[in-house]
Amino acid sequence: MHALKKNRPFRRIVLASAATVSGLVLLLSLKPHTSPGLSAASSVPVARGGTTAPAASSGGASGGSGASVSKTVTGDSVQTRWGPVRVRVTIESGRLTDVTAVEYPRNNPRDEEINSYAIPQLRREALAAQSAGIDMVSGATYTSTGYRQSLQSALDSAGL
Repeated sequence: MHALKKNRPFRRIVLASAATVSGLVLLLSLKPHTSPGLSAASSVPVARGGTTAPAASSGGASGGSGASVSKTVTGDSVQTRWGPVRVRVTIESGRLTDVTAVEYPRNNPRDEEINSYAIPQLRREALAAQSAGIDMVSGATYTSTGYRQSLQSALDSAGL
């Protein structure tokens, strides 16, 4: 009998077993991005729509003649692939003085890791630019996009 015509059942069993084990290992090593039990909407309860809370603060001891008006506006919630992003801005005398991310993806450790460096960097960019024309953060593309859109809606609501 020719060498290529021989049945090799043991070789087939070994190859099939190795392929099955490799497939199972690959399948089990995949990790879902979000936990099925968590929902992004329940992470931070925030009212829908932009809210404006003007507050007057007196500046100096001149009896209010140097008063500056402080206005806080919350931007629209922008739904991204990994969850909603929403920012709140504070404007004093027509100048952006504070930007706070009030809602962003934080459903799992990977979201927390990405956003722990992305959110402060986006805040610095927005304060430096005084607009929503900020650079994206590498590795946090979806959060950056949502942040920019929410920031622009807050600035639009504030009249800037």
